[in-house]
Amino acid sequence: MDCHGIRGWNLRWARIATVFVLIVAAVLSPAVPAAEDSLIMGVFPRRNAAETTRMFQPMADHLSEQLGRKVTLVTAKDFDSFWKGVAEQRYDIVHYNQYHYIRSAQSYEVIAHIEEFGKRTIAGVLYVRKDSGITSVAQLRGRSVLFGGGEDAMVSYIANRYLLLQAGLKKDDFKSLFAVNPPNSILALNSRQADAAGAGDGVLDLPLVRKSVRSEDIVVLAVSEPLLQLPIAVKRTLPANVRAVIQSTLINLKTTEAGTRALKAAALTGTGKAEDKDYNPHRDIVRAVMGTGEPAPR
Repeated sequence: MDCHGIRGWNLRWARIATVFVLIVAAVLSPAVPAAEDSLIMGVFPRRNAAETTRMFQPMADHLSEQLGRKVTLVTAKDFDSFWKGVAEQRYDIVHYNQYHYIRSAQSYEVIAHIEEFGKRTIAGVLYVRKDSGITSVAQLRGRSVLFGGGEDAMVSYIANRYLLLQAGLKKDDFKSLFAVNPPNSILALNSRQADAAGAGDGVLDLPLVRKSVRSEDIVVLAVSEPLLQLPIAVKRTLPANVRAVIQSTLINLKTTEAGTRALKAAALTGTGKAEDKDYNPHRDIVRAVMGTGEPAPR
């Protein structure tokens, strides 16, 4: 074989060897970090986007540090767009209300719940003005009830609808009105824009309400059973070890300085472990109020 043949032979083998090395490297090397390595954390829009970001960015940062993996906080402009994100499973970690979780439990696993005002539970409360003359839920027949949220608000709407149902009042037996949030329902009630307001316990202690409403002017008409607070869930398709680290980080926020800062920023007093069965009482209420075949929140 002449020198030209030898050079050609060596060149071919060099090319084959190069391809082989590249194939082995591709098989043995970890995947190149890309968008898949970033986990998406969604928080439901009970506050505006800027406020939500300010409050929950420290929690996302703390999760990033514990996971060794970027956690990107995303917000939604309204509940419709937020629910679309849940339905399309865009979020890896999601903080939402109890009804949202119930409707998405096939795709998401609840791992934690929040605590607010030092309480792990929250109850629906029907409020009236003290001077209204209304002393029983049954007296709301034919009157207006202003709920502090839409029809997918677990406590402000669904739990209070259950109180009305227990008093014999079906949906058409009273006029349903809707405020943007629970504090606004109390402010409107105080201004006599409705006969009753549906919100959660503790709403009278919120700074906005305390500043604008004399507590002695608003009285409690009825209170639902205590329900476990708002959940935090993870996508079921996440690896088990990742889900475990997320849960451990969230339920132990009080034990670290960074975690304590995250709680304070989010206006929370703590977190606790949660599992699916903890939301069975919520399911019973939803079933009673919504009936079978109720569509998922938009």
